[in-house]
Amino acid sequence: MRIALAQINTTVGDVWGNVEKAGAALDKAVESGAGLVAFPELTITGYPPEDLLLRPGFIENNLEALDELAGRVPEGVVAAVGFVDLQADLYNACAIISGGEVLHRYHKRYLPNYGVFDENRYFRRGFGAPVIRLDGALLGVSVCEDIWYPGGPAREQAVGGASMLLNISASPYHRRKGLFRERMLSVRASDYGCYVLFCNLVGGQDELVFDGHSVVFDPEGELVARGRQFEEDMLCVDLHPEEALIQRLHDPRLRKDEPDPPMQVVEVPGAEVRDLDGAAAPRVEPQLSEEGEVLEALTLGLRDYFGKNGFSRAVLGLSGGIDSSLGAAVAVRALGAENVTGVLMPSRYTSEASNTDAEALAKNLGIDAQVVPIGPAFDAYLEMLEDSFKGLPENEAEENIQARIRGNILMALSNKFGWIVLSTGNKSEMSVGYSTLYGDMAGGFSVIKDVPKTLVYRVARHINELAGRQVIPDTVLEKEPTAELRENQRDVDSLPPYEVLDPILEAYIEEDKDLGEISAAGYDAEDVRRVIQLVDRAEYKRRQAPTGIKITSRAFGRDRRMPITNRYKERPDG
Repeated sequence: MRIALAQINTTVGDVWGNVEKAGAALDKAVESGAGLVAFPELTITGYPPEDLLLRPGFIENNLEALDELAGRVPEGVVAAVGFVDLQADLYNACAIISGGEVLHRYHKRYLPNYGVFDENRYFRRGFGAPVIRLDGALLGVSVCEDIWYPGGPAREQAVGGASMLLNISASPYHRRKGLFRERMLSVRASDYGCYVLFCNLVGGQDELVFDGHSVVFDPEGELVARGRQFEEDMLCVDLHPEEALIQRLHDPRLRKDEPDPPMQVVEVPGAEVRDLDGAAAPRVEPQLSEEGEVLEALTLGLRDYFGKNGFSRAVLGLSGGIDSSLGAAVAVRALGAENVTGVLMPSRYTSEASNTDAEALAKNLGIDAQVVPIGPAFDAYLEMLEDSFKGLPENEAEENIQARIRGNILMALSNKFGWIVLSTGNKSEMSVGYSTLYGDMAGGFSVIKDVPKTLVYRVARHINELAGRQVIPDTVLEKEPTAELRENQRDVDSLPPYEVLDPILEAYIEEDKDLGEISAAGYDAEDVRRVIQLVDRAEYKRRQAPTGIKITSRAFGRDRRMPITNRYKERPDG
């Protein structure tokens, strides 16, 4: 039996456009001889549709669009399509379609309500675990979270005789999640003695990126096929259901269980498991490195944010530092050099080396570069505030004025030409508040807001390795980080070195470890205490930051939700 996993890039709310995209993929799969074609979770609506689901008209359009797609599925072919079902309440559902008709509607049973997920807000959980009969072969169908739980519907379907388990999914990316997901799916396949077919969404949706990475495992848990990461793909594989039966005959574990209640079997008229001329050669796409994954996620997330929202051109400040250099390089990959403008905004504290590095970067990337010095504006601010600041030493106020002038310049260019401002602060800075509200935090999209500083360097070096040349100048990679807002300023004057800071931040933000646990791992207790205080104090700033791409396992915003007004402090020792 030839199956096709249609890893497509849908757009939230574009129900008719999503149907056209799915229909084109369906035609291609049928032409290749596929008897079963699977699409991602919520194909019709896009994922996640959020409060669009509270609009009755949207639900109705989604159902009409499903009917339109169903009319394109020929007899003898089965399509599994994600949509929103309405039966007194809403369900995250998978339609089983053949011969122009929806034959069955499976309702997702495990609704995730953690991290970035909020499905209990919208959906009722489903019940049952039916199997689909395809000319003698039994197929179990589930949706995303359903297969992450041992003993869930996939096991029930395997106990009921399914030789193939199909899971349609919208599993969002964070770094190295694909490896963890593959391990889980391999265990499901070997535990249940079934083929496991996993069809995942690909594309960017606001801060989320879906990495595709669809896979097929055989009944022994061995990887049969892997789709591409971060791009649309059609993964075609020839399966032999009798191999699952042979595996089951030699493994009595599932005989200990009985389906309870008796398994519902959905018949598909005209569906045939047939011999095909010429086998579809299994295709196993290579796994990207961690730096490669992050780069592709940033590129896809930025490209889709612009493309799906109708934005065309980006503008960002170029300081000659590593963050703006990486932001510009990602923007060029995502949008093309012709759609990116870099702006150098030197001040009295900007070194000649920084100007040289920024100019070299712009030349290497082939982008338009403008120079708008901020000296006159800064002098005007100091003159205006002379009486108010009289007798007081210079401090962060004067530093932040410069950052806000730069933010104003970028927003002025945005307003004049319709460009979208990209802010380029990294996660390390965002975590501890080492950023300026309405200054370097100003923008329409934040490219690397969830990329820790040490990872910023690794991804930047990876860009140079891919290009085989210095896209980002070595001088940028080697210089000591500085905001250049006062004489001889260095980041380490305000923060621990990033090699120390980033592991502390990961432990506190992503792992919820406390001061004692982090200190016990070998970090200076005073450093840890100070970092925790900075993170907690900066919550109000982060709430005002632009949307950015989720890269880590726990990003700020919809992923990590902490109250701004919050008096909780760890109890002092003793």
